[in-house]
Amino acid sequence: EIKLPIIPKFFTPNGDGINDYWKVEKFEIFEKYKIHIFDRYGKLVKEILSDKEQWDGNYMGNPLPSDDYWLTIVYTENYKEKMYKSHFSLVR
Repeated sequence: EIKLPIIPKFFTPNGDGINDYWKVEKFEIFEKYKIHIFDRYGKLVKEILSDKEQWDGNYMGNPLPSDDYWLTIVYTENYKEKMYKSHFSLVR
């Protein structure tokens, strides 16, 4: 059995109440983890350390532009540290 979290491929933080936040679901399957979100230039724009946290598309209180963003998830599974990499789109 393979257990994977649900990672959204896009989100639209435009205030309409639909897909306004980017959040990984079903992360309780891992013992511990941290998510780092980067812009196209490799600048860290968000760190997520809890399954309660979500991202609103802002950096230091300012909205980031529509673009692709990259993420790394470092997690522990069966006492081994692993890394997952992916990307998603922020659409305004």
